[in-house]
Amino acid sequence: MRIFKFGGASVKDADGIKNVFSVLEKVGHEDTLLVISAMGKTTNALELVIKNYFEKSNELHSSLQDVRKYHNQILLDLFDDESHDVFYAVNSHFADLEYFLRSNKSPNYNFVYDQIVSYGEIVSTTIVSHYFNHAGLKNNWIDVRNFIKTNNNYRDADLDWEKTQQLISKGVKKKALNITQGFLGSDENNFTTTLGREGSDYTAAIFAYCLNAESVTIWKDVPGVLNADPRYFENAILLNQISYREAIELAFYGASVIHPKTLQPLQKKEIPLFVKSFLNPLLPGTSVSKGQDLEPKTPCFIVKKDQLLLSLSSIDFSFIMEENISEIFALLHQYKIKTSLIQNSAISFSVCLEDKFGNFNELKNILSKKFKISYNENVSLFTIRHFNKEAAEMVEKGKTVLLKQISRETMQIVTKE
Repeated sequence: MRIFKFGGASVKDADGIKNVFSVLEKVGHEDTLLVISAMGKTTNALELVIKNYFEKSNELHSSLQDVRKYHNQILLDLFDDESHDVFYAVNSHFADLEYFLRSNKSPNYNFVYDQIVSYGEIVSTTIVSHYFNHAGLKNNWIDVRNFIKTNNNYRDADLDWEKTQQLISKGVKKKALNITQGFLGSDENNFTTTLGREGSDYTAAIFAYCLNAESVTIWKDVPGVLNADPRYFENAILLNQISYREAIELAFYGASVIHPKTLQPLQKKEIPLFVKSFLNPLLPGTSVSKGQDLEPKTPCFIVKKDQLLLSLSSIDFSFIMEENISEIFALLHQYKIKTSLIQNSAISFSVCLEDKFGNFNELKNILSKKFKISYNENVSLFTIRHFNKEAAEMVEKGKTVLLKQISRETMQIVTKE
């Protein structure tokens, strides 16, 4: 079985959905499982619904209606007959969402987040599945929450591999076209969980691992994996081949084209990963597999914006020792703040942080009781794999360098514009 993952950009409108249909006509669709994300910027729109649910109840209805209108327009563009079953199915999903908004009693933001934001994937795959059937491509729609089981760490759930393996091995139809959702799972009480933003790639890898798939293909709006984000770097180069190890390194440092959790299950079973363009599906794209680290061998640039550079020193000028550092990391874990770079000396400790859940102020208040704190907001972290002098000079040009760290293959630079 092959696993194909299509992200939100590929199904952002009716033309996008028709293009996915065309891709399958060109590359084949038998014995294939599609993992599909929410359409376009739906996740962001549902995050606004969640924000209004907690903070601006008078704006909740209008923000939810915006999401409904967006999907309804796609339905009208795809189907001539408004009595088609898909209209009822989509309306039923939104009715379920509205019922949850009325009846929920939990004040837990992360729990509410997962229950609401999941409707993006549910509605998206419902529309795609109905359209494919309408266009003559028979398929099997499956609810991923019946297959991927996790703990209840909402918004960043951990997988129960044993249960998930059993359910997928027994429940997924072979020799058919299957359509399911990315990003989602469920806990032991069958409440929806999510695997972290951009978790649809990980979903594809989970199914591939459990089904011993022949390959995974991530379909993007770029020709493959590039050595740099073309939004920030000119003349980005297509990488033809990357080893699992190199791809894991790039993903760890923040390369957005492949989700960090995606690669390890694939590497364990040596399942090749392809990154291809849904605009030019017959081009070879990039292959990630066992073998040569990088082809062509060239510096690779990764940039993470909106980071925090936090520096701590002891109030009494004593050394920052293992006991202090372990306490700091325990707090970072507790507040779900990701560490992207670490540098310490005898009396200071600096970390570049990603505060995706908005918990930094709470953490800062706790740390300030024991440490002297200084920090810079809205900094950029540049990582250069296989760096050279020219690559470093290009990154540093016109910027204030706050911190630099160099290892054998990797240079990291924290800058302020």
